[in-house]
Amino acid sequence: MRTLSFLFLIASFLASTGVRAQETLSNTGVLLDRIVAVVNDGVILQSQMDSKVDLVAGQLRDQNTALPPREVLESQVLEQLITQEVQLQRAGRLGVRVPDAMLNSTLQRVAQRNGISLSDLPRAMASQGIDYRQYREDMRNEMILDSLRQRDVVARISVSEREIERFLDKQESSVGDQIDYELSHILISVDPNATPEEVGEAGERIEELYQRLVAGEDFAELAVEYSQGQNALDGGDLGWRKGAQLPPVFFDAIDDLQPGEFTDPIRSPSGFHLLKLNDVRGAEKIIVLQTRVSHILLQPNEVLDETAVEQKLLQLRGRIEDGEDFTDVARIESEDPGSAPLGGDLGWTGTGTFVPVFEDQLARLEPGQMSMPFRTEFGWHLVLLVDRQERDTTEEVKRQRAIQAIRASKQEQETEIWLRELRDEAYVEVRG
Repeated sequence: MRTLSFLFLIASFLASTGVRAQETLSNTGVLLDRIVAVVNDGVILQSQMDSKVDLVAGQLRDQNTALPPREVLESQVLEQLITQEVQLQRAGRLGVRVPDAMLNSTLQRVAQRNGISLSDLPRAMASQGIDYRQYREDMRNEMILDSLRQRDVVARISVSEREIERFLDKQESSVGDQIDYELSHILISVDPNATPEEVGEAGERIEELYQRLVAGEDFAELAVEYSQGQNALDGGDLGWRKGAQLPPVFFDAIDDLQPGEFTDPIRSPSGFHLLKLNDVRGAEKIIVLQTRVSHILLQPNEVLDETAVEQKLLQLRGRIEDGEDFTDVARIESEDPGSAPLGGDLGWTGTGTFVPVFEDQLARLEPGQMSMPFRTEFGWHLVLLVDRQERDTTEEVKRQRAIQAIRASKQEQETEIWLRELRDEAYVEVRG
């Protein structure tokens, strides 16, 4: 059950409930809860912040990471809750939703990974002291934020032919791109429109943190207390990343490091960074069993809700069955900026490339068959399985992986810039 508890803590920590309520008094006039921040038309409550602070503090203790002062931890948690609330509000305005069926499918996989059934999940969580209803809501919000970032960030990342060629040329001459690096990260963010004085102040803060690391202070503790990155409250942990998925300035900085060492301060468009290399492992084997897939993606919005989008895909499916070419329909109707110009073609891909719901649908199809419309966190899909066969790695596969890796290398910084823009555009009032 230890693994189960860990999964619940991580998922609960990643999402915010975005409570909208007023300060609450008991029938004797005693303050039971209060608003700690107003975010546009929403609020964050003291009870919500206290719950997250306690959760993060417990997680840090489990990792044997020293806790910063309570007020510092509260400040970091509050900023994270504000950022999450801003994102959830934008998702609401855009009509980004996660239906119960898709949420239940995700929870089913969580239960399966822990060797229990979905029906046993509430009882298992209760034994860990976790409220199942709150966990469901946190998981739903996490999936909404993933979908929003896919829509707002990934969709605006472009990859040029020149970038693909340079990537493939570099890949031929360097095995380092295929090596996995486990990294931790500290970010002192800088607004794109910052004054030279503000940039200088941020540079001084990152230099101070660097000198404290040189003096022997713990990287994770400094990340929790000072980092403005998305993973600050995880001790800056970025997990495992392939060299090819890192921004070039990051890859160049860690190339000569040994596990346990950290970089000098690094400047990028999103701010100043420090990276710590925790571990390295060799390249993974290339998957031989591959499928070639095309799809049409539609996303709910203010005009078309979930039901309307599903019905539209059913109509498109009927047109294709009546003789229209899938490629032509996808090129006109699909909202996937990467594959629509290619007629929906996602190329040859290996098992595990797509999210589990997508993979499950593919597993039910034979070559030439179309799926029924189905929902993932990215929207509604209509999928055509073009072919499935065992084959060696081809130039086409290398090209697709190059595009994915280039996008991944840009995504971290694009996400930081996007979050800063959302935060700066929001009305935020922090109440003492």
